[in-house]
Amino acid sequence: MALPYSIDAHRPIQIGLVTLQSDETIERDFRKLLPQDVELLVSRVPSGATVSLESLCAMEDSLTTSARLLPVGAELTAVGYGCTSASAAIGAERVAELIKAGVPTPHVSDPLTSLIAACQKAGITRIGLVSPYVASVSDRLIQGLEAAGITVSSFGSFDEPSEERVVRIDSASVRNAAIHVGRSGACDAVFMSCTNLRALEVIDDIEAELGIPALSSNQVLAWHLGTLSGFSDRCTRIGRLFDAL
Repeated sequence: MALPYSIDAHRPIQIGLVTLQSDETIERDFRKLLPQDVELLVSRVPSGATVSLESLCAMEDSLTTSARLLPVGAELTAVGYGCTSASAAIGAERVAELIKAGVPTPHVSDPLTSLIAACQKAGITRIGLVSPYVASVSDRLIQGLEAAGITVSSFGSFDEPSEERVVRIDSASVRNAAIHVGRSGACDAVFMSCTNLRALEVIDDIEAELGIPALSSNQVLAWHLGTLSGFSDRCTRIGRLFDAL
């Protein structure tokens, strides 16, 4: 016997996220940052166990297929690509093109695009950069920032190529690195790059020590997707980013 049913006409705000197979952090951080009534729908893209420019660029071949795995019936107000370094390596415009080829959405963002948008809105022109990765990967990210008019005035890296180890870097190490980099040069903010880095929980402590905004990949991406979708004012306010913007 077929049972009767009705269709719920209410549509919640839905955002999509294409994150890395190796990422263990971004979904946890997003669920802390996003309002409870915003639905997060996630797909994954194959990613290498080690991070290099070659492994980052290789994701270009899979981004459209991964975006197609987001629910067909969803109405995604925006889709994020969860990789800071690959956004610099592949290019933000190309990332957006590939994701829109796989899923209908008016907006695509990524951590690099989000960081640039946040810096421009807050008047930040000089940042201290903390990266977990090897020099060639970090250099490409610095080039992307400087092309947008953002100077990297101080820099430090854990020089770790393994994603499995990056996610295990403890919060005290992340905190200490950000404070060291923030004190090593004249900067308006410090940015902790990598969606897999456990940085969100130490933002407030870093800001208390440095007296300037502390930004992380997941924090700025959640803010920017919220801005594009109209809910950024309801995100959990972790860090001065949400006060400044």
